[in-house]
Amino acid sequence: MPINYADYPANWLYIRTAVLTRANHCCEGSPLHPDCRAANYQPHPVTGSRVVLTIAHLYENDHMTQDLTRLHAWCQRCHLAYDRPKNRARAVLTRARKRGQLPLSGKSA
Repeated sequence: MPINYADYPANWLYIRTAVLTRANHCCEGSPLHPDCRAANYQPHPVTGSRVVLTIAHLYENDHMTQDLTRLHAWCQRCHLAYDRPKNRARAVLTRARKRGQLPLSGKSA
């Protein structure tokens, strides 16, 4: 899913740099993989894929946060594992909408 940077604060590049510096350019570990310390731009020790650290927002709809304690540097493995339940729920709604069905709540994805 493409990132809409219009949803982020104007100083997002500074915030991202601050989070990566705090993390020493290594994954800070997620709830499912707390000991992960995969290094940015290096092969991941488990998956072997090249690591590109992302900044994870730990709270729903928190993209405008500038509170560095609410942001973590995570590798793709950690970030995708953390977002998996939300992504699965969104996929279910998307498939239902494509079939012409709406959820019982009347809300669409």
